[in-house]
Amino acid sequence: MYHIEIIGMRKKRDKKIILALIICCVIGILASVGVIVFSKKTVEVAVTNVSDEHSEIHEGIESLDIVENSSISEKESNIDKETTEEKDNTTNNFNAQEFIKSIKNIYNGEEGKRVFLTFDDGPTKEVTPHILDILKEYNVKATFFVLGSRVEQNPDLVKRAYNEGHYIANHSYSHKYSKIYKDAESVLSEYNKTENAIRKALNKEDYSSHLFRFPGGSHGGQYEKIKKDARKKMNESGVAFLDWSALTFDAEGAKTTEDILKNLKNTMKGWNNVVVLMHDAADKKITYESLDDVIKYLQKEGYKFENIYDLI
Repeated sequence: MYHIEIIGMRKKRDKKIILALIICCVIGILASVGVIVFSKKTVEVAVTNVSDEHSEIHEGIESLDIVENSSISEKESNIDKETTEEKDNTTNNFNAQEFIKSIKNIYNGEEGKRVFLTFDDGPTKEVTPHILDILKEYNVKATFFVLGSRVEQNPDLVKRAYNEGHYIANHSYSHKYSKIYKDAESVLSEYNKTENAIRKALNKEDYSSHLFRFPGGSHGGQYEKIKKDARKKMNESGVAFLDWSALTFDAEGAKTTEDILKNLKNTMKGWNNVVVLMHDAADKKITYESLDDVIKYLQKEGYKFENIYDLI
């Protein structure tokens, strides 16, 4: 009997142990599932946060690019607008007699060393674009004394020069001395005809250069008497005239860059205010081939480059 009771007690104990083990297993399984679920949710949240952060950064970068590109575009647009407005204001505030006085005193400036690069006889497809390219590279503004007949042939080059900040001045229509210097009226007629050609090329009906360069110079030669009358008539009409104080002899036979520089140095004579004569006619290849060296030399000597807009 006692043995049977012992066996019964053992069976009850074993059942309790088994039940406890089952309960522990269930608790362990539930705990594991909870950890897995919690970890998965944590990972999902972390990934979501990283994704959102990357998205915000990406959007920020895109927004920055848009702002920067917009700013650059607006800046370029504003520069073009300011250049146009500056020229318009210059024209609106123009005083012919003050301008004539400024041109006459061009060599008396006290601003320090300054140089005016001037180009005659263009524009031409063979030479002018090369000159404009070099001037643009160095950010140098020049003055172009154009021929009316060539303006009509190459209006796009006149417009390019004007848009890039160069001053468009007048060098007669035909450049034929016998025709230009028939009398003083003929000089003024050639001037007016070229002014009309420039206006048409620029599509600016109110444009006036107010500046003439006499072919062959404003003084001397067999046409001196006619030139004298023409000078007076030009000034009375509100038109200034300008010659030069230094030249490269690019139209007189200079063949090399060394020749060009030598001639420039000899004719500048160390003056502080210099007007350099060069040419952009079709056969003046040497002009643009040597222009790079001319600019570098003048920079080295401490000259500031100006054009006629600086005198208005």
